[in-house]
Amino acid sequence: MKFYHEVRGCSLAVDIVARELGIPLDLQWVDMRTKRLSDGTDYLLVNSKGTVPTLRLPDGQYLSEGAVIMQYLADQRPDVPLFAPPGSLARYRIMEWMSFIAADLHKGGFMPLFKAITPPEYKLIARQYLQGKLQWLNDQLQGRDFLMGSAFTIADAHCYTIAMWTRAHDIDTTGWPHLQAYLARVGARASVRAAEQAAHEEGMRQRAVSP
Repeated sequence: MKFYHEVRGCSLAVDIVARELGIPLDLQWVDMRTKRLSDGTDYLLVNSKGTVPTLRLPDGQYLSEGAVIMQYLADQRPDVPLFAPPGSLARYRIMEWMSFIAADLHKGGFMPLFKAITPPEYKLIARQYLQGKLQWLNDQLQGRDFLMGSAFTIADAHCYTIAMWTRAHDIDTTGWPHLQAYLARVGARASVRAAEQAAHEEGMRQRAVSP
């Protein structure tokens, strides 16, 4: 399956999940500034929203939105316990985490910091908002290896990807030891290292060819 991906984007979480599941993806890198693929193809022809990630399914349809793609991939490999069975409370707990990460951390917290058009005074508000959400996340991680306890799930791939943006925005995490330990634990996984290496190599390639 073709997977439309961005360097340093939230789409990293999907790549991590696919590697955990052993599902090979054909990575198609998108330059989000120009909305072009590496061969010059207009990405808007793939996803008219112009956002990543997007997954091209075996039947030719396209599926977008990272949280949904991760759930779709996990359901293709129910033998790998990255998601809970349909109808189980554990499944809804994982979805609860996914909703928090997407809405509170990603869109509500970090996204205003990435946008050049965000007024400086609102960026300060977003940072204060993030401080509260990351403090809460740190508190939830006390005594847990992963968000659901002892087992790594799709929610952890999602959470790691977004929480690591603290580095991009110079947000000091030393006051959140449980979060720091969690990020180190997830970051040590082979799937994460491989996905991050692929993104690093593509970033180097893009810098080498940029005018």
